[in-house]
Amino acid sequence: MTSAEVQQFGVLSELFAEAIAFRRPASIAILGIAGGNGLDWIDSKMTGRVVGLDVNPLYLDAVRSRFSHLSGLELHCINLAEQLVELPPVELVHAALVFEHAGTGLCLDNAVSLVANKGALSIVLQLPTTAGQNVGRTGFASIQRLASHFSLIDPMQLRETLAERSFQLAFESRRSLPADKEFWMGIFVRK
Repeated sequence: MTSAEVQQFGVLSELFAEAIAFRRPASIAILGIAGGNGLDWIDSKMTGRVVGLDVNPLYLDAVRSRFSHLSGLELHCINLAEQLVELPPVELVHAALVFEHAGTGLCLDNAVSLVANKGALSIVLQLPTTAGQNVGRTGFASIQRLASHFSLIDPMQLRETLAERSFQLAFESRRSLPADKEFWMGIFVRK
């Protein structure tokens, strides 16, 4: 994510900051929290509850260690594609590059269920590249194993699906990355 060929780490952090600035939420859930990239954008005076969900317990341990100062930090080890989330809703749910790995079945159901009334769902998707390379080439051969677990999600199709669930697109942006990659972020507000 931070390699010169990919450079996703910083862009994902900036997109998370945009979502926070757009909504100024009192509570946030981050789906696929990994190591906590972007959590330093959270202002504890404004956001009193931060829920992190990830399938990897080692990622959750890293977040717990790095961000123990965040008030209201809740971490849950869960496979969003296979397990139902039963947590109180939040004002902003953020899912960056999650649906490409976990799909839009139960994972999307979980995301929607976490959004409070009049809350928002922030989604970052990777757009198709002209070269057809979805998983970036890096000096790490192991990263190519992710390619078989990665499927692009069409933002327009996702927008239609969310409209059927009473979510309206309120904001969108695009960010270019090296290696012909581009991210799309949409913030959807529950009607």
